[in-house]
Amino acid sequence: MKIFAAALIAVMLWGASAVAAKIAVSSLSPMMVAVLRTVIGGFIALPMAMLFRIPLPAHTSQRHLLILSGFCGFVAFPILFTLGILHTSANHASMILAGLPVFTGLIAMAWDRKWPARVWWIGCAIAMAGEALLIFGHDSSHASGASIYGDLLVLASNVFASLGYVAGARLERDGYPAMGTTFYGVGLYAILLLPMLFLVDPGIPMRAVSTEIWVAIAYLAIGVTIVGYVLWYWALGQGGIARIALLQFLQPVSGVILAAILLSETVGSVFMIASCVILFGVWIALSANR
Repeated sequence: MKIFAAALIAVMLWGASAVAAKIAVSSLSPMMVAVLRTVIGGFIALPMAMLFRIPLPAHTSQRHLLILSGFCGFVAFPILFTLGILHTSANHASMILAGLPVFTGLIAMAWDRKWPARVWWIGCAIAMAGEALLIFGHDSSHASGASIYGDLLVLASNVFASLGYVAGARLERDGYPAMGTTFYGVGLYAILLLPMLFLVDPGIPMRAVSTEIWVAIAYLAIGVTIVGYVLWYWALGQGGIARIALLQFLQPVSGVILAAILLSETVGSVFMIASCVILFGVWIALSANR
């Protein structure tokens, strides 16, 4: 029960990521937003790692996994996702992120050379059919500001995010704590990305950035990058990647609702029907692991 609770909290936190990113890129460039979320998150995470006395991975294989998970989760994903969110709507971005469980499950299975039960595939197919309805349905697929280019960038970010999840989950399974994977992963790349703050948008005065934008960036840096990843890595490692990853099918539902409330993006009957299909697909897929 604790594993599912942790995963659901992470999913709810991530559900608002598209909206927060959309707010942030309204005043700052996507690259600046992507770099800021990792740098701020890293310079909070590193002192926490020291405070909790979390050691670095002892084995070379674990260090490789840490480098891989950190690059995918805190460099490649935020850059591609934030670039994509500039050219598409928060609705579309939230919907496309529903592909994460499929990518995560497939990468994990390929890594471990396993094949899931047929019910898992059926549940995934049903859930993805719901996502297709959300994306291509008339009253939600034509959201203002959406484009194929932006959608493809967000889709590409899925692959890196999923690979990072699998690497982080394997570290947890190997006995390395999820907090260490998150804190040192984001901290390492925060140091490497720090010079980018002086190269990206050098003419923009940070004092002129509104409080709303800083709140959105703080949410991405702390809520999404630190809290979300700690909970998610732990849940994946403890509960199984293929099973827990399916809960991300719920992420676009909360994302679209928040987009409607905060950004006035359209939600209609197609969204409601598709949401029911997604939930049903998740339930079917989860039943394969009972």
